[in-house]
Amino acid sequence: MNPELTEWTGPEGLPRFDLISDEDFAPGFDHWLADAEAAMEAIAASPEPATFRNTVAAIETAEVRLNRVLSIFYTLAAVDSNPVRQALQRDFAPRLADYGSRTSMDPRLYARVKTVAEGAASLAPEDRRITELALRDLTRAGAGLEGEARRRMGEIRSRMAVLTTEFAQNVLTDEREYVLPVPDDRLDGLPDWLIASMRTAARERGRDGQVLTLNRSLIVPFLEHAGDRALREVAFRAWAARGSGEGAGGADSDNLPIVAEILSLRHERARLLGYQDFAAWKLEPEMAGNADRVQQLLGKVWGPATTRAAEDEASLTAMAREDGVNGALEAWDWRLYAERLRRREHEVDPSAVKPYLTLDAMLGAVFDVAQRLFGLEFQPLSAPLWSPDVRAWKVTRDGRLMAIFLGDFFARPSKRSGAWCSSLQVQHKIGQGQRAIVVNVCNFTPPEAPGQPAFLSWDDAHTLFHEFGHATHHILSDVTWPSISGTSVAQDFVELPSQLYEHWLEQPQVLDAHARHVHTGAPMPADLRDRVIAAGKADAGFATTEYLESALVDLEFHRRVPPADPIALQAEILEQLGAPRAIPMRHATPHFAHVFAGDSYASGYYSYMWSEVMDADAFAAFEETGDIFDPATARRLERTILSRGGSAPAEELWMAFRQRMPGVDALLKGRGLG
Repeated sequence: MNPELTEWTGPEGLPRFDLISDEDFAPGFDHWLADAEAAMEAIAASPEPATFRNTVAAIETAEVRLNRVLSIFYTLAAVDSNPVRQALQRDFAPRLADYGSRTSMDPRLYARVKTVAEGAASLAPEDRRITELALRDLTRAGAGLEGEARRRMGEIRSRMAVLTTEFAQNVLTDEREYVLPVPDDRLDGLPDWLIASMRTAARERGRDGQVLTLNRSLIVPFLEHAGDRALREVAFRAWAARGSGEGAGGADSDNLPIVAEILSLRHERARLLGYQDFAAWKLEPEMAGNADRVQQLLGKVWGPATTRAAEDEASLTAMAREDGVNGALEAWDWRLYAERLRRREHEVDPSAVKPYLTLDAMLGAVFDVAQRLFGLEFQPLSAPLWSPDVRAWKVTRDGRLMAIFLGDFFARPSKRSGAWCSSLQVQHKIGQGQRAIVVNVCNFTPPEAPGQPAFLSWDDAHTLFHEFGHATHHILSDVTWPSISGTSVAQDFVELPSQLYEHWLEQPQVLDAHARHVHTGAPMPADLRDRVIAAGKADAGFATTEYLESALVDLEFHRRVPPADPIALQAEILEQLGAPRAIPMRHATPHFAHVFAGDSYASGYYSYMWSEVMDADAFAAFEETGDIFDPATARRLERTILSRGGSAPAEELWMAFRQRMPGVDALLKGRGLG
């Protein structure tokens, strides 16, 4: 067994990825899963009376080495998938689910934690918090179930682990396998930078010319610029077909039967636990609390969003008529004409903007904001990581190590699509304690050639800031226990730091300092800067509507009787909403990975908007001081939210920062809908 899986010997305690091979994972997983099982059994079977130390605190450390193995493995499986890792995922998933079922449903553990919880009033605040959460999680997992209900719950959890893994792998297969060659005579309208990126994608796949893939950094700008309507339709339909059985992977990648089974099993699990439906079970511990409150929020935004979308559709349809498009505006038309309208109204040419938005320049902006708000310093760190493209920084404050930050920014065929923040290890204070090792993953278009700069779109820059906002939650975490560290908070609270951080990208003083021309070093002209910011709010009706469609379909899926045909129910929900036909869901059901590649966002995709209500109000707290870097407000944000993790309920943390609950008005204003 390779000791490097758990005893990390790289710089600043990083894993030595160059010393780890795929062959190491199975024996390492076997050994440390057995070790965790033995540790949990020892806690459950202890003859000693249950105390906080021998029960709840012991649970916090029982899986440390197993979690180190899994953090390496699942990071690699997401950023650099291969057939061996996919097979290991399929093997590990049901075994982890079985282990999770045995431990979270163990009546002995349940009884011991319940005993500790009954005397929790005398514990220190963080100790009391993790005790309350441990009891809540055991109860919600079914530890109080007996007999057939207990057995069936174990079966459901094991099956769900298999299904969610298959769902994610099917989407990845369709994304990885799809390649659309675009001949030289069909490049009309495509900017030079996009053609260059498509040629890079072709070279990566051993092809000549230029190709389109389903990477979002390619497919979205292609739909925004391609003058060839027939080619746009082909590309859009391929993008929409991911996971449907009609994608590049064919019937073998059909996620619709998987979705139907997942919805059925989630409903059954909720009913076993005494809840009316899965949404009721899932939302109970969230800040929203129940589906009605979620529906109320989304409903307040749906009207303004669709009203604006209808106004925009009329303008876009008129533009399409000028091009000889006599039928209805289609989904593969919207982005093209919206981009043309944006350029007409705001006079913003993406090709003129990109030279100011290099990855290095925007990283400089990200780090500068972190320094000015929180006093963080970033020093490049040389370390053997999983790809030469991955970069590392040592994060310090006043000479003290705060975290290690890793950035894997470029798309590759083996990487899952999208962008996310994860951690190889979280901050805690057990024993000698440890600082977080945080990973930001994106899918930006790589440079045309080694040594050349990588250019970002305005949306890419927002993504960079968003994911680093999540990273601050880990970097600034200052709690004792790993289970409440960093982003271990309510799902509808976790997006607050990330979406709040995006606000600083749009501040003139940040752009003036960092959005500088790649060749001349000159700052972005003030008029261009202001037009870029204004253009970023254009097409808000479309962006908000496509998001709300996904959020509302997710919520309704988990409030209703599970459908035999999820696509039919999706269509029914959208029809009842009066959803615009030319604006499809941002994430259609067959590739809705947030919801079906795991449980974290199931019945919870609304959480981005729930958090956005707060992030708009949180940034207003800085604006009200007259200084967007106001030190006192930044210290309060860190003290009340960013350092606290899940050490208190989300609403309590928010109230400590802002002293009042926010309304929806700031959100509508921020989106340009109010």
